[in-house]
Amino acid sequence: MGGVTVVGQPDGDRERVGAWAGPAGAAGSAGAAGSAGAAGSAGAAGGGDLRHSRGPWLRAAGGADQLVTLLGPVKGELDVAHQGVTAGAGALSALAELGAVRASWERRFEDARKECGSLGGKMRAVVRGQTQANEAVKSGFDGVKTPSVGGAR
Repeated sequence: MGGVTVVGQPDGDRERVGAWAGPAGAAGSAGAAGSAGAAGSAGAAGGGDLRHSRGPWLRAAGGADQLVTLLGPVKGELDVAHQGVTAGAGALSALAELGAVRASWERRFEDARKECGSLGGKMRAVVRGQTQANEAVKSGFDGVKTPSVGGAR
């Protein structure tokens, strides 16, 4: 019989939510069956599991934060690397091109920093949302009485 289960964090950062089997053991909806199929074997009702883990989201958020930090000094490093390039070079047309390319790279690095900065927070928000949803589902089922195995008939 299918059901929804929320299992703490058995391997440190993994949370699992089982697939839901609707009335008479049928899959709850095409969307639920499709999701279960992507994560596990969904051939039989309740046969697949929807799984998610906090760990990859948090590692990705940390990676985004690291990129923000690593990209921070790039503009200054480009400034240092380009010092003196124009001195003695006269009116070389390549210098104008070099300046345009440098400006383009500076914009790209700054855009990447901003994007990575926003991604870290968004990924952490996903973890918070998943955790809240898991707790809501778990608490919703905590009050459901289930027949005991081997009980009187």
